[in-house]
Amino acid sequence: MTKKSATTVAVALSAVLFLSGCAAGAPGAGSPSATKTAETLPAYAAALQTQIPEVMSQNAIPGLVVHILSPDRGNWSATFGTAELGATVPMTLDDSFRIGSNTKTMTSTVILQLVQEGVLALDDPISKFRPDVPGGEHITIAQLSEMRSGLYSYSFDPGFNAILDTEPEKVWTPDELLAIAFAHPVNFAPGAQYDYSNTNIVLLGLVIEKLTGMSASEAFKERIFAPLGLKNTFLPEPSDAGIPTPHPQGYQFGTNVETIDSYAVPKGQLPAALAGTLLPIDQTKANPSWAWTAGGAISTVADLAVYVKAMVGGGLLDEATQRLRLASIQPTVAGQTGGVGYGLGIAQFAPGILGHDGQLPGYSTFMVYNTNTNETIIVGANLSASPVDGETAAVVVAKTIIAELYGAADVQLPSAAWSVHSRMLNARGCRRSPCAARPAPLSGDNEPA
Repeated sequence: MTKKSATTVAVALSAVLFLSGCAAGAPGAGSPSATKTAETLPAYAAALQTQIPEVMSQNAIPGLVVHILSPDRGNWSATFGTAELGATVPMTLDDSFRIGSNTKTMTSTVILQLVQEGVLALDDPISKFRPDVPGGEHITIAQLSEMRSGLYSYSFDPGFNAILDTEPEKVWTPDELLAIAFAHPVNFAPGAQYDYSNTNIVLLGLVIEKLTGMSASEAFKERIFAPLGLKNTFLPEPSDAGIPTPHPQGYQFGTNVETIDSYAVPKGQLPAALAGTLLPIDQTKANPSWAWTAGGAISTVADLAVYVKAMVGGGLLDEATQRLRLASIQPTVAGQTGGVGYGLGIAQFAPGILGHDGQLPGYSTFMVYNTNTNETIIVGANLSASPVDGETAAVVVAKTIIAELYGAADVQLPSAAWSVHSRMLNARGCRRSPCAARPAPLSGDNEPA
């Protein structure tokens, strides 16, 4: 969950493979509805069209959309599985997804635009805009965007999660969310370490509204979506819980309370989950207002491809501010190797592979742009997380794609979703004090991102 995220690329070879349907009893087993010979596909796609359904079946992923743009290897877009459990409705390339923590990158982009316009400074304290933030006079705008504020993430609060379960249609206000966060002690002194928190980005959303004089939804549209020509991407107003059609139903194993510590189902229930006899909860109609600027946006894989290339490669910020954003990336764990890092609303999965991922009840997405190869990879799934180990569903599939494109030995995604690690640390009390051995995540709390 977020809880607890028109550029044209040269085409060497373009092919679309539509896959739909599920193997009997297995919610995530995609099967081809239309077949093209391997000769009509990029080599990597010919391999992935076999690998991806296997990964889906192993992780009970009902439906998936993949969109890859490669100027040298050829473009490939594909759908797998079904949009609704118990039905034969296929996924489509035009499907809308709740993109979870990928929204955070948009919030930080607008913040950086305000910085380059001279109306905001990255070293401004958040107390300048919200005097009620605990220790806010020592927390900078940059530290909020970089996930180094130390503020407790409201999405870990048990009472909050209970309300999400009992009142899924509740419309949350930013002040309600912040009140939950501020009732908890801070986790550490500002800047001391990395700790993914939705609270940070809700605060930045309020800064955007104060400085622009418009709603965050309007600011996103005017400053990001319209300039890029994104016609299927928006941040809904808090009262709007709908998703444009076409869209898949969104599923999550377990309730929000049950998944505070892990999205993995109990081991005794895992065989049933993988066999399709233990079904996930349909979260499609749950109101995402609690995620707001930290995770409430909606988009399609095609729009995300345009957006992530502009976010990483340039087009939304001036050159100096873009360089500043890329230079801000720091290891999420002090002294870690492998290139995993986080900066001003941007994640680095490996050197040159930049973007973010997102998870919200029912949906997960992954978006990266590779600056070394000019390749874009987008994954959208109608499942929050794998019941096997709780890893974000879209990230599970992205690992397979990354391995096929670049080699597993050369490029590694984080071994598990930040959402799982973060909640495990919280359960052990590590979110109240620095932990010596923190995992290397990129995406967030109960979402995450």
